Amino acid sequence: MTLANPTPFRCLVIDLMHESLMPMLENLDVEVTYLPDVKKEEVPGLLPGYQMLVVRSKMRITADLLKSAPKLEILARAGAGVDNIDDGVLEARNITLINAPEGNRDAVGDHTLGLLLALFRKITQGDRQIRQGQWLREDNRGEEIGGKTIGLIGYGHMGKSFAKLLMGFDCNVLAYDHQPVENPYPHVRLTSLAEIQEKAQVLSLHIPYTKENHHYVDEAVLSGFQNSLWLLNTARGEVLNHAALVQAMKAGKVLGAALDVLENEKLKTLNPAQQERLTYLMQHPRVILTPHIAGWTQESYVRINEVLTSKLKAYLERKRF
Repeated sequence: MTLANPTPFRCLVIDLMHESLMPMLENLDVEVTYLPDVKKEEVPGLLPGYQMLVVRSKMRITADLLKSAPKLEILARAGAGVDNIDDGVLEARNITLINAPEGNRDAVGDHTLGLLLALFRKITQGDRQIRQGQWLREDNRGEEIGGKTIGLIGYGHMGKSFAKLLMGFDCNVLAYDHQPVENPYPHVRLTSLAEIQEKAQVLSLHIPYTKENHHYVDEAVLSGFQNSLWLLNTARGEVLNHAALVQAMKAGKVLGAALDVLENEKLKTLNPAQQERLTYLMQHPRVILTPHIAGWTQESYVRINEVLTSKLKAYLERKRF
């Protein structure tokens, strides 16, 4: 008597992924359907046959969407942030979430350090001036990281990655997180937000976007800093109140900013107030803007897949035993 083959574990991928993902999943005996060009309105009709869905940011994961996925066991977010998943919808269906902050944390740390160096050493300003035929050395005299006090709000994977890179710069690093966190680095001291406001000269944001963190850094937080401030945001644009940022820059409270994320990254949909704020930031000589690429490297592109498949392997092993 021949036993029937067990039902295959099927995975639908609806966003562009590094090509290494497919063989990694197939090595786990996962049947993969890769549809990076599928339109989001077509996805509900595809979901009924799949136990796993892999997404980046093509679509929002809602309770209505999940009604089309009766067999779904795992939602895999190819990256760190899970702010495109409605609160509670996975728990209500007992769907396991796996994401991959371990996959791009080193990339985010690198980028954040690069932004700080570019701000302090006026790298983008000097580059622009030379392209315009200007050679202005004194105008580009910068500052050093050494001796500065750098405050981190958020001390998870991304905050720790940036903190690790600061070890060699002979600076003071203070970190605040509202959740209990481990501190693997002796040069970093966990402290309160109040002490960061008292002592920091640089503020770097590393918190996820949640409803509770919406505009976490607002006028009240910025006005509470005792020193004039350099501000870095490689987290999510919505954790920073951009109106408060512009106001603080006009008042001299914030000396300069480097932003990898914006309050609205769909630039063609900006309302008049958002456009006015972005125009101010674009025209400011001490503002650096990058298009949400802190975690976007060739290495992290592959590493995210490795993290996701490692977590999937652990899930499947638990399921089998």
